[in-house]
Amino acid sequence: MNFLIPRAKLSAFLITLSLVIGVSSVTGTAAIRIGSLVDVTGGTSDAGRDYAFGIGEAIHYINDNGGINGKKVKLYQFDYGYRIPEILAKYKLLKQLKVVAILGWESNDTDALSSIITQDKMPYLSAFHAAHLTNPGKTPFNLFAATDYSTNARAAITVWFDKNWSKHPDFGKRKPRFVASYEFDHPYCSGPIRAIKDQAKILGFEIGPDQHVDLSAIDNKIQVLAMRDFKADLVWHGNTTLSVSATLRDAYALELDANHIASSWGFDENLPRLAGKAAEGVMGVTTNAFFGDNVPMMDTVVEFAEKYSPGVPIEKRLIWSIRAWANVLALWEAMKRADRAGDLTGPGILKKGFETFSGYDIGLKVPPLTYTATDHRIAGKVTIYEIKDAKFQVLEVVDLKNRWPDKWAKEWLGW
Repeated sequence: MNFLIPRAKLSAFLITLSLVIGVSSVTGTAAIRIGSLVDVTGGTSDAGRDYAFGIGEAIHYINDNGGINGKKVKLYQFDYGYRIPEILAKYKLLKQLKVVAILGWESNDTDALSSIITQDKMPYLSAFHAAHLTNPGKTPFNLFAATDYSTNARAAITVWFDKNWSKHPDFGKRKPRFVASYEFDHPYCSGPIRAIKDQAKILGFEIGPDQHVDLSAIDNKIQVLAMRDFKADLVWHGNTTLSVSATLRDAYALELDANHIASSWGFDENLPRLAGKAAEGVMGVTTNAFFGDNVPMMDTVVEFAEKYSPGVPIEKRLIWSIRAWANVLALWEAMKRADRAGDLTGPGILKKGFETFSGYDIGLKVPPLTYTATDHRIAGKVTIYEIKDAKFQVLEVVDLKNRWPDKWAKEWLGW
C-alpha cells in the first residue's frame, strides 16, 4: 500500500517509534516495556503496515490516558519482514529488553514462537486467530481480542444456510453444494477448513472438491471452472484479499452461479475496490468494525491516526488498524488489573488480568471479551457482513454457543 511510509524509510520509522512511544513525562517513573513484531516490508505488508500503525497509535492513546495505573508504556516495535529466520532473533532481543508482553503479527511469528512463549510465560497477542490457540491447556499465553477463524467459519456458513438457502428454488429438493477455495499449505488459509466442513455436514451440505488457490494468484479460471462443474451453491474463500478478489472476478466473468463467503483476512475495504461488481453480495466475517464506522471508540481511533500518522490519508486506512487497537486495548486492561494485584508478570497478566475478563467491552464492535482458565475463545457470537453497493452492511449476528451449546462446550474448543 504505497500511501504509507516508503519501505526504505520504515526501518528508521520503527526505530524512532521504539524510542519515542511511551517516554515517560514523569521524572523517576520507569516505563513498562511492551514488544511488537510486525511485517511492514515482507509478504504480508499490505495489511501489516496498517496493523503496525494501529499498534503505535493505540500505545500513544494508552499513555495519554494514564498508562498502566500511572506508569507509562514504552513500545519496542520491530519489523521481521515475514521472514521466519528473523523471528527468533527479534524475540530474543525483546526478551533482553525485558518486555512484559508482546504484540505479534500473523501465522509465521505466532506459530514459530508458540512453544517458546509458553515456556517463557510471555503473553503474546497476535492477529493470527487460529482456533488451536484458544485452548489454554496447550497454548495458555497465546491470546487475541477476536473470535477465532473456526468459529467465524462456522458462523458464516450457518448464516448463509439460514438466510440464502431457504430462499433457493431447490430448497427442500436437494442438498446445497459447498466448495472451499484456499491455499492448502498456509496455516491461516487451511486452519478453519476442518471446522467449516464439519459445520457443512451438520447443516446437511454436499461437499465438493477443495480448490487450491495460491495467495499470490491473479488468474484462477481453472479453479472456478471446477466449481462450476460441481455446480457449487456456495464458495468459501480462505485466502487474503488479493487472491480472493481475483477469484471473484473470474467467477463473475465465467458466470459461476454461486454465492461467496470470504474469511476475515480476505474481507477488507480493498475487496470491493479490487473486485468491483464481482464483490456485490459477497458475505464475510470481521472480528471488529471497519475503519471509520460509527461505533464506540472509533472517534478516538481516527483522532489518534490523524495526530500520530499525519502522512497517511484517513480514507486509505483499513480494518487492520482496528484489529491492532483491539489487541492493545485488551492487553492494556489486563495489565492494569495485574498491576493493581501487584503481579505485572506474564502469569500475572494472564491469570489476574485476562482470565478475570467476563464480558469486558472494549468498543470498536469487538464482541465483549471473556477468557477463562479452560477456554480462551472470547465469545460465541459472530457478526456476518454483506457487501451491498460497495459498502459493508451487517447481515446477521449468529450465536453458536447458544445454538449448539453441547458442541461448543465439549467438541469445538481448539479446532
